[in-house]
Amino acid sequence: MGAYVELHCHSNFSLLDGASHPEELVARAAVLGMDALALTDHDAVYGAVRFVEACRRQGIQPILGAEVTLTGGHHLTLLVENETGWHNLCEILTFARHNAPKGEAVLPIDRLASRTSGLIALSGCRHGEIPAALLRGDRKAALRAAVCYRELFGPAGFWIELQHHLLPDDPRLVDELATLARHLGLGIVATNDVHYAEQDGHRLQDVLTCIRHNTALDDAAQLVRPNSEFYLKPAGDMARLFAAYPQALANTRLIADRCVFELRYGLQDLPTFDVPDGMTAQAFLQQRCTAALPSHYGTPSREVLDRLALELGIIERASMANYFLIVWDLVRFAREQGIRCQGRGSAANSIVAYLLDVTPIEPLSQRLVFERFLSDERRLLPDIDVDFDAARREEVIQYLYRRYGHAHTAMACTFVTYRTRSAIRDVGKALGFPLDLLDHVAKTTDARSADALAEQYGDVGQALPWQQLLDLTARIRGFPRHLGIHNGGMVITGSPLARRVPTEPATMPDRSVIQWDKDGLETVGLVKIDVLGLRMLSLIAEAVEIVRETTGQVPALERLIYDDPAVYAQVTDADTVGVFQVESRAQVQVLPRLQPATFDDLIVSISLIRPGPLQGNMVHPYLRRRFGEEPVTYPHPSLEPALAETLGVILFQEQVLKVAHDLAGLTPGQGELLRRALGSKFSTAGIEALRDVFLRGAHTRGVPAAVAEEVFARLQAFGSYSFPKSHAAAFAVLVYQSAWLKHYHPLAFYVGLLNNQPMGFWSPEVVVNDAKRHDIAILPVDVTLSRARCTVEGAAIRLGFNFVSGIGEVRGEEIEAARGAGPFRHLGDFCRRTQLPRRAVENLIRVGAMDAWDIPRRQLLWDLGKLQYRANELDLDYPDDGVELAPLSDTAMLLEEYEVLGLSTGAHVVSLFREQLRQRGTLTSRDLEGCSEGAVVEVAGQLTMHQAPPTAKGFHFLTLEDEWGMMNVIVKPDVYPVYREVIRSEPILVVKGIVQRRGRVINVVAKAIYNVS
Repeated sequence: MGAYVELHCHSNFSLLDGASHPEELVARAAVLGMDALALTDHDAVYGAVRFVEACRRQGIQPILGAEVTLTGGHHLTLLVENETGWHNLCEILTFARHNAPKGEAVLPIDRLASRTSGLIALSGCRHGEIPAALLRGDRKAALRAAVCYRELFGPAGFWIELQHHLLPDDPRLVDELATLARHLGLGIVATNDVHYAEQDGHRLQDVLTCIRHNTALDDAAQLVRPNSEFYLKPAGDMARLFAAYPQALANTRLIADRCVFELRYGLQDLPTFDVPDGMTAQAFLQQRCTAALPSHYGTPSREVLDRLALELGIIERASMANYFLIVWDLVRFAREQGIRCQGRGSAANSIVAYLLDVTPIEPLSQRLVFERFLSDERRLLPDIDVDFDAARREEVIQYLYRRYGHAHTAMACTFVTYRTRSAIRDVGKALGFPLDLLDHVAKTTDARSADALAEQYGDVGQALPWQQLLDLTARIRGFPRHLGIHNGGMVITGSPLARRVPTEPATMPDRSVIQWDKDGLETVGLVKIDVLGLRMLSLIAEAVEIVRETTGQVPALERLIYDDPAVYAQVTDADTVGVFQVESRAQVQVLPRLQPATFDDLIVSISLIRPGPLQGNMVHPYLRRRFGEEPVTYPHPSLEPALAETLGVILFQEQVLKVAHDLAGLTPGQGELLRRALGSKFSTAGIEALRDVFLRGAHTRGVPAAVAEEVFARLQAFGSYSFPKSHAAAFAVLVYQSAWLKHYHPLAFYVGLLNNQPMGFWSPEVVVNDAKRHDIAILPVDVTLSRARCTVEGAAIRLGFNFVSGIGEVRGEEIEAARGAGPFRHLGDFCRRTQLPRRAVENLIRVGAMDAWDIPRRQLLWDLGKLQYRANELDLDYPDDGVELAPLSDTAMLLEEYEVLGLSTGAHVVSLFREQLRQRGTLTSRDLEGCSEGAVVEVAGQLTMHQAPPTAKGFHFLTLEDEWGMMNVIVKPDVYPVYREVIRSEPILVVKGIVQRRGRVINVVAKAIYNVS
């Protein structure tokens, strides 16, 4: 048992302050022989779950706490002794966060009065009230503060904290603090205010401080710590620093022994759902399901009844009836309000969820396994993910707040972490690099590591400043930068949430957020209900309403039976821009080969283009087997029932459970435990234990050891990257519905697609060009005709004000309202009635929104410049100065449109260069269709997509677009570095390469890439 335990320690969850991951601090403590360690991040327990899990893996006792900020900016370190202390800490942090602006915390000291039980308080670092008073020579203030804290926490609950960082006044401060402690009969304890695991971490900590204060190192002398002594030190070093006060070190062990709290794991106590008198939640759930059987199954079969009984039994044993009823009530509310919604994810494995109308997928016909969702072996609440019309999701969220109260309802947080580009910008700025250089580097880099960055920048990267930039960029990658909000994960509890985990205000009003993200919540058993906003549902809702308004008919999408050959032909042709889940470049490559003709084919298509099948090399074998190019085989005959639907290839997560059952006799619940272990980076021991069970079970069933080993290896390769069939099936519903709308109601489809951006894979510019290729005219923004959002106008689409930079939907509605009093007569009339900012009016002129007045755009801009255009003051009487300006050329107007709208309603930008490209012999996308395999070609187009997925082994994939369509370009790993700069910086590319054909799929394998000039 060590003589010294660090009780004051900050991880990188002290945002932009701590410079080590919790795991790094724990690993360092283990190396130093500490058997306990405290985590005391600033005003938060963001990293508590990761810290506790790391301590468990290392066999170290975790001590939880926080350094709270009191009124006046003083710090106080709080450590949790027991469960009461944890409840109090959570309530303290919750109040402090809600008592300050977003991202800050302020705790009035009187709020501690009834919340000190179970907590140990340390007097804090130099920002503590007592040390700060002594540093400024005010001993009376220090005494008053110490007496106050002693009264709040009691003599055994308040300790004077001693810190020695080799600063000039540290010896005096330590002595005065120790003297004060003796005078008041208080204990002393040594800490090191740790901010990084090892001494070299001070460089990154300095940079984090600069980022937090938005300054450069050269200007941060008064902000950064004065030396590099704030690291996790060995007991020997601390003993030498506190040789005069050995008891201060011994007391660290005494305090650690008192902190016996263990973070509680297990299911949250859900609110009790209101059910009819005399019924339990379980009985009411069963009643709801039984009542729904005729509408969903007619006369249910024995298989249906047995499956329902199985599921209800597992739900009852897990005490989860309330959970299902809460979700059912949420979906019921949405449907009553006309809000489109549907469940997805593993909930689609459940016949109960199907009968409650949470999911549209019938699980038996899809051969789905309930234990993927819930099992007796895995007593954790499953996630039920429900997608709602994104435009109306807030109504659903506010319903939950009203139904259960803000004290019982909050959203999961997310941690916005550093990636290479954001790290380059922030670290480089702190190091003093020129901003334009950093912007260029960040935009043109695609490196994922410091080594790759150094390689990318060659000799320049060897210079010391660059080495510092690259090294610190690598260190900061993955660090949390600030707190975000999960896009829909909500946690609801019966008792107040703040007794289990702190909450804080979200940026949006009337919302609060939990201090743990989805991984932390799942680890401790606080499982969320995902109230997700899906823009595809918004598109569908808007498109259906447009069809109703324009035709008087309402498409009954829910009654489609997924058997229309015309819809499948459109998908097979990869005419899928805007179609849910099957519009990506990779899908466009697969669809013509897959030739989907059934709903099951759509499920397969969604599942094929996922990291698991790609990484496990399962895509091409499946396609070859589908068309008889290779035989369908199974690793063992017993696996044919599990793998027949995917031709012997593992595509779905549910198949892991089936394979484990059919080959090795594992129960479905054990199979789900195996699947989850395979997907966890920390489950090596768990995988090995289940591997033994798997191999023994296979041996018992007479499966040869080599076959069992091979199958287990395949499952392990599949790992966490697999996709649940239940999820794909729910998505396939939206694939079909969106493809059906595109085929039968393209005008409504494209309007919905444009009005609900950003969504999907492609930019609005690509969407507009695709609409044009479907013979739909795109009409420009017009102040006399446009509305806030895009609209159908005859057989065309009129762009809305929402696409004009500086206008948007809100100002667009204001323009509409002003126009309600009568048409705008001229520029002055428009400005007087709308009161729009000058730049907004300028942008409207630049995109031709005032062309209806037959005044050249340059002239309108000239006239706008003469207006006295100040807030609430418009001088509209300006003389005609007789100046005549040359009109803008067609090219200039097109470029203006691109700059303001991000797209062109007229010609494609590549058409500007078509004549010179034709003279060079450059082919169009239409020409490319006639080229044979191996032909050497040159093509040109606007770069609309650049991808380099981790599974691609260094290959890059470009999508170019010209007037007639898309072209796919493959850039090999040895070619890409040569042309990285032009690919990353030029909007229009010329590519020389070799044609590669696979049926109707055409690629150009690049040999050289240039800019269009």
